[in-house]
Amino acid sequence: MAPETFPQMLKRHRKSRGWSQQRLAEALCEVSGRATVTRQEVYRWERGLRAPKFWLPFIATVFAVDRDELERALATSDAPSPTLAELLPGERPEVELSAHQGRHVGRTAAERLHARVHALRLADDVIAGQDLIVPAFRELDSAVQLLRESTHTEAVGRSLRTAVGEFAQIAGWIASDAGQHDKAERTYRLGLSAAREAGDGTLAGQLAGCLAYQWSNIGRVSDGVALAEAALAEAGTQAPPRARALFWDRVAWARTKAGDARATMLALGEAEEALSQHGEEDEPTWLYWVDAGELQVMEARAYTELRRPLRAVPLLNDVLSHYDATHTREMALYLSWLAVAYTDANEPEQAAHVARRMLEMSEDLGSDRTSERAQVVRASLRPFRDVPEVREVLDAA
Repeated sequence: MAPETFPQMLKRHRKSRGWSQQRLAEALCEVSGRATVTRQEVYRWERGLRAPKFWLPFIATVFAVDRDELERALATSDAPSPTLAELLPGERPEVELSAHQGRHVGRTAAERLHARVHALRLADDVIAGQDLIVPAFRELDSAVQLLRESTHTEAVGRSLRTAVGEFAQIAGWIASDAGQHDKAERTYRLGLSAAREAGDGTLAGQLAGCLAYQWSNIGRVSDGVALAEAALAEAGTQAPPRARALFWDRVAWARTKAGDARATMLALGEAEEALSQHGEEDEPTWLYWVDAGELQVMEARAYTELRRPLRAVPLLNDVLSHYDATHTREMALYLSWLAVAYTDANEPEQAAHVARRMLEMSEDLGSDRTSERAQVVRASLRPFRDVPEVREVLDAA
């Protein structure tokens, strides 16, 4: 007899309780604390059209079954993970990218665009989103205008579309840092259209991965997991090693936000393995910042979010000991995780010392991300308010 597939098992457990698909969706929302499962999603699981990887622990809880049993059934099923094209279908972009009759531009114009987008990335390293958002979108609009209003060879057209995609990625990232998440999502989608037209799967994976990261951070947890994994699949095995490492890191963060420690550790291991293969291959300029230190930061952040401070603290201290102090926003963000890790480790005095530094550094920085992290840091300190060092930090805040 053939082993029971996951769709069959799910349907059997549901029917044994006399539940409808809607009732199961409601039970999963209740046990998870997230109102994001619909009857249509349960229908897709039972038809084998989707694999509910994020929801497995909650399904196990609702049905009072062993999670390993569900995972074994899922492994023998053919339920595919959603593709990037399914999650973000090829919609009409916000700005029409098709070229119209106009002045002819060549390779030099495309090279100038690529130089300008890289300059914008370097500016983002040291300038927060609220201060950079206006010039970033001015640059993006100029790149789109050049693509629309010029004629060019096919090769130059691909290069121009890649430049538009890269401008959209960094402009979307800046908008997200400024707290303008709807604007960021529209911009990522525009960039994805450009990357697809250019045939650049690695850039498409980068844009989708950035949106997945945003979704994970604003509460769209299951969507973030699905999109991060789809972005990794879209880029494929031909993507440069540092790109695969970055995309695995995004999967790790999405899994962290979902509270799935086992999947997080597996993804972090895959990221490290991918980075170890980095050599002298050609790769996009936007990968310049992906290195072992960045993977170490993500690992430490994951440990902090998963409440494993004894692993997080030494990793963060090591990174911060040699981090570029001119990157103020990133320094403040990393300090925020260190402060929280110290509170989880029951070291309130040290947490207060780090928190003071983080809060002073992020004051009036112009980054929505650092503002949110400052709130998290203060909340983590409040249970220790009776400690003089903590009380002093909270009173100053």
